[in-house]
Amino acid sequence: MRDNAFEARQEKLREKMRDGKLDAFVVSSAANVRYLVGFTGSNGMLLALPNRTVFFTDPRYQFQAAQEVSCAVRVATGPLLARIISVLRRAKSRRVGFESSRMSFEGYQFLKENLPMRASLEPVAGWIEQFRMVKSADEIACIRRSVEANSKAFEEAVKRIRPGMRETDLAAEVDYRVRGQGAEGPAFETIVASGERSALPHARPTSAALRSNALLLVDMGATLDGYASDMTRMLFLGRPGARVKQVYNAVLEAQLAAIDAVRPGRTAHAVDRAARQTLAGFGLDRAFMHSTGHGLGLEIHEPPRLGRKDKTKLEKGMTVTIEPGIYLQGFGGIRIEDTVVVTANGCEVLTPTAKELRTI
Repeated sequence: MRDNAFEARQEKLREKMRDGKLDAFVVSSAANVRYLVGFTGSNGMLLALPNRTVFFTDPRYQFQAAQEVSCAVRVATGPLLARIISVLRRAKSRRVGFESSRMSFEGYQFLKENLPMRASLEPVAGWIEQFRMVKSADEIACIRRSVEANSKAFEEAVKRIRPGMRETDLAAEVDYRVRGQGAEGPAFETIVASGERSALPHARPTSAALRSNALLLVDMGATLDGYASDMTRMLFLGRPGARVKQVYNAVLEAQLAAIDAVRPGRTAHAVDRAARQTLAGFGLDRAFMHSTGHGLGLEIHEPPRLGRKDKTKLEKGMTVTIEPGIYLQGFGGIRIEDTVVVTANGCEVLTPTAKELRTI
C-alpha cells in the first residue's frame, strides 16, 4: 500500500475528529491500526491528534515499525498507554476519543485514571470500520489474490478426501494447502462437518470419520497480504439422493438470487430478503438461521452485515460474502458461499470455484 493512501486515511479520521469535536483519538484495534498506518505486528497503538499521528509499539517491533509505519514512531519499554498519556498531557488534549468496542476495560480504566483532571474520555464506535467498508483498488486486488489462493488450496485438498478420513485430518490438509499458496494462514478456524454434523453452521472439526453416502461441508478462508477471503462448498461422498439434490438446488437458487440483488444503492437487508424469499418458495426459509453474508477485508467479519435489520446502502468497492444455508436436524446442512465485490452496475463474484454439488 502506498504511503499517500495511509496519509489520506489519517486525514479522513482527523476530519471525523473535527466533526466530533475531539482533540485526540486513541486507536487500539490491530486491524484499524494496520488500516491507518500499515503496521502488521501484534502490539501497536495509534494516537491521532489534530495535526499529526503518532504510532506506539514495544522494542520487539522497533525495526519493523521503522520499515512499515507511515507516521512518527515511539518505542515504549513499558505500557503503550503510559506513553500515550504523556503525549496527551503535553498536547493538553481535553476531549479524548477511544474505540469503545475495541479497547479492553483495563485499558479504559488506565486512561481514565491517568488523564489530566480536565480531560474527558469520549466513547467512539465504528468510525474507522465505516471507512474500511469501501475498499480501494489496491485492497480489492489483495482480496482477489486471497480468494484465488483459497480456491486453489481447496482444489488441492479435495484430491485428498477419502471415506474414513477424519474431519480434523481434512481441516489440517486445508490449512496446509492454504499456506502452500503463499497465505499467512487461514482467515478463521476451518470448518469441516460431515453427515448430520453439517447442520451445525459453525461446527468445529472432530475426530469423526467421513462416511460414505453423506454430505460434507467445507468452509474455509485465507489471509493473504493481511486480507481475508471466505468460501463454503458442499461435497457428497457417494451418490446423492433426490432430497439432497432438492435442498442443494434450493440453496443455490437462493444464493444466485442474493448475488443478483447486490448492486450500489441496494440495502444490505434487501440482499438478505432476496435469499429468504427464494427459500420460502421451497418451504425452507425457517431452516435458514443466520444472515445472508457479511463484509470482509482486514478482518473476516466486517460491516455491513447482510441481515434482516441492516439498512446500510451498498456502495461500489464493498466486498461481502453471499452465503445462505439450510440446516435440518437428522438430515444435515447445505451452505454455498462466495466472496463478491460491489461494482458500478452490480457485483463481481471473485470466487472462481464451481458451485455444483461435487461427488467423491
